[in-house]
Amino acid sequence: MVVMDQYTRRIVGFAVHVGDVDGPAACRMFNDATSGEGWPQRLSSDNDPLFQYRQWKANLNILNIEEIKSLPSVPMSHPFVERLIGSVRRELLDQTLFRTQTDLEKKLRAYQLYFNKNRCHSSRSGATPVESSGTKVIDLNHYCWKKHYRGLFLLPVAA
Repeated sequence: MVVMDQYTRRIVGFAVHVGDVDGPAACRMFNDATSGEGWPQRLSSDNDPLFQYRQWKANLNILNIEEIKSLPSVPMSHPFVERLIGSVRRELLDQTLFRTQTDLEKKLRAYQLYFNKNRCHSSRSGATPVESSGTKVIDLNHYCWKKHYRGLFLLPVAA
């Protein structure tokens, strides 16, 4: 499991589980991936059956986290995390051998440090997620949404 801050594109954390993932395992992985970072207000997830478990929904309810579901069969509804998953696969998992869960966790933490502090991001004008974390957050109250492609996509425009 990977948790990403969508605004800064920073990897918050990874979590690894050996075996079948059930509701309690999904909750444990989420808690491990976000440990020490504080809880997000909102969480965007896809429609995987993993996120339908009663324990998962109860965990989010207890932590007061609003879950936002992506559109089924529309990968553009999660473009940043889809790109991140592809980068992790191409740059780390396809190039690296690991023997145990601990070994994989260690390599994922090293990749997280590299990704957040050293890897240039073209979408952020070459800035790393750590460098761009101090940028000003845009007040969306001064924007409205314009429909594109028959209302499938909404893009913000200045009001």
